[in-house]
Amino acid sequence: MTQTIEQKSTLYDRDLNLWLEEAIAKLKAGDFQNLDVENLIEELEGLAGRDRREVESRLTRLIEHILKRCYVNLPECYRGWEITIVNQRAELTTLLEQSPSLKGHFSQVFERAFDTALKLVRLEYPDTNFPDVWQFSRDTKKVLNLNFWTTI
Repeated sequence: MTQTIEQKSTLYDRDLNLWLEEAIAKLKAGDFQNLDVENLIEELEGLAGRDRREVESRLTRLIEHILKRCYVNLPECYRGWEITIVNQRAELTTLLEQSPSLKGHFSQVFERAFDTALKLVRLEYPDTNFPDVWQFSRDTKKVLNLNFWTTI
């Protein structure tokens, strides 16, 4: 018994990178008639969603480590947490510089990111008394720059 293997019919389905290169070339050449507009829209929507998800993910990780640094009394871990904080802040800063409109998204997802981070740290450190609400400024610049553990 032979099975028929379904062949992917479009370049988009067979080789996304090559499809992207060809789409870019068509855009540069002004060849709008031959653009695969449907898949181009899908890819652009995916990019926008990816950046929003990345902001939320990095913000969650940042808050998680700020909470650890502020409330968990393990001095031997401070350096590692601070390194993660610096890395997440740098990545978020780059994202927000490249796409300033994501600053609004940063503010929109802050509460959800905090809630997720709080669940994570409470699971990891069940004997630590973490606050139920964010105790510091939510201002984007402050979140991305201040060492909140020096103010406690």
